Amino acid sequence: MFRVGLQVASRSFSSAAPAKKLKVVGVFYKGGEHAAKNPKFIGNVENCLGIRQWLEDQGHDYIVTDDKEGPSCELEKHIPDMDVLITTPFHPGYMTAERIQKAKNLKLALTAGIGSDHIDLTAASKAGITVAEVTGSNVVSVAEDQLMRVLILLRNYQNGWTQVNAGGWDVAEIVSKAYDVQGKTIGSVGAGRIGYHLLKRLKAFDCNLLYYDRVAMPSDREKETGATREADLDTMLAKCDAVVMNVPLTEKTRGFFNKDRISKMKRGAVLVNNARGALMEANAVAEACKSGHLGGYGGDVWYPQPPPKDHPWRSMPNNAMTPHVSGSTLDAQARYSAGVKEMLRRYFVNEEFPADYYIVKDGKIAPQYL
Repeated sequence: MFRVGLQVASRSFSSAAPAKKLKVVGVFYKGGEHAAKNPKFIGNVENCLGIRQWLEDQGHDYIVTDDKEGPSCELEKHIPDMDVLITTPFHPGYMTAERIQKAKNLKLALTAGIGSDHIDLTAASKAGITVAEVTGSNVVSVAEDQLMRVLILLRNYQNGWTQVNAGGWDVAEIVSKAYDVQGKTIGSVGAGRIGYHLLKRLKAFDCNLLYYDRVAMPSDREKETGATREADLDTMLAKCDAVVMNVPLTEKTRGFFNKDRISKMKRGAVLVNNARGALMEANAVAEACKSGHLGGYGGDVWYPQPPPKDHPWRSMPNNAMTPHVSGSTLDAQARYSAGVKEMLRRYFVNEEFPADYYIVKDGKIAPQYL
């Protein structure tokens, strides 16, 4: 599968247990008025992932900001002397090779959620920085959202919603491109944790389920989901009425779905991507939606994040796009907050993390990111 944890070494954590006050920097989006309205909404600047009091009680400094872009941003000011960085995929604090070179004190980079591609993992491995994420914290949240987008796109819901909110009423325009999910062929590119949960939920819709992955799912999971593995991606794409992306972003998968790859898909098929925006060639997706080769494209991941106002996905037809929200429900926030707190606790007392939380450890990058 795409997500394979690193083996836990028998020795203790590679970095020495902190015996001094550490500088911990968190990069989150602003919650604004919403942060005060709901105490469960903790993944923001104002509520500091729910760990400020605990961290400060441990005697550490905790700086939280949403300002992460450009040479004069708040994050840039703290890079030279921060010891720990916490950031999220939803408002990523990009740690480039240049920034990592400046981060002389940085020993630990934590992702509150899943997906650490906002960090240059090669540079982190060379610098001896441990990178870890809260594996499994939002897999259900994302899988549910993917299922929703498959339904939205196949049923042509987003165009109907737009139509009535603009004062229109043209039933023919909507139903001429609306389909049932039952009986359709739906494929997942990747069948790790999220892919498995998606396929399990789709089974109830009586679909023909396929998946492409370099490693087959265990036989019990194939039986549970009713999904069949396709050995060749392009062969699977030609069969599918809907395709869902479930692979990590690496240098090999960046721009993976380009004009040529999209051309292998069945005309009118829909594509859902809640993995990473950079898996797609943005203009190729927009052109395919305009031409009708793609019946629709939906997802909540962009590149960069936030995207510029003129990003082609904002205005392309038949899109079901949102900000990066699928993995950050209030339930998911509680899980990845607890996971970050537990990793910090372990780090402070020189204990190992769970094996599959590691993305970079002892200079080695986890297989799913290679």
